[in-house]
Amino acid sequence: MGTRRAAAEYQRDVEFQAFTAGAAGRLLHAATLLTGDPAAAEKLLGTVLAHTYANWFRMRSEDPYDQARTELVRRFAYRPWWRRPHGGALDRLTAQERLVVVLRLFEGVAEEQAAAQLGLPVERVRAICNRATATLRSRPAPAPARSVAEARAAAEKAGKQGAAS
Repeated sequence: MGTRRAAAEYQRDVEFQAFTAGAAGRLLHAATLLTGDPAAAEKLLGTVLAHTYANWFRMRSEDPYDQARTELVRRFAYRPWWRRPHGGALDRLTAQERLVVVLRLFEGVAEEQAAAQLGLPVERVRAICNRATATLRSRPAPAPARSVAEARAAAEKAGKQGAAS
């Protein structure tokens, strides 16, 4: 390997380490909100960072954080339905609603930019965001009805705990 190439790769390594030191936390937070599972978020983030590192030379004039976030959104949006998120703070939202909420509210991306990343009209992004925030503000669905025996057992247990206090 030539000295020029070695110097360029060393420079890329230094720049990428600085980028990951500053941006990996925010990207991991966004991935965790999207997936609802910390292990799946770390796996998704690892894939995104590997892609960003591989394309580092090609995106010299572009913001690497925007590129990594776009790749994160793309990889999450096009995953198979059986790998959709289950759990987390945004559990009641669909995958598309999660994407819009994370981009708009947690990442602070403008509606136009979010619409361009998701391939949707701006009005659609606005409507999805409004519907998702209304869902998050509403009360969760009531728990399924319990049998009479289960309700009595729970009431007795609560009564015993209250008397012990």
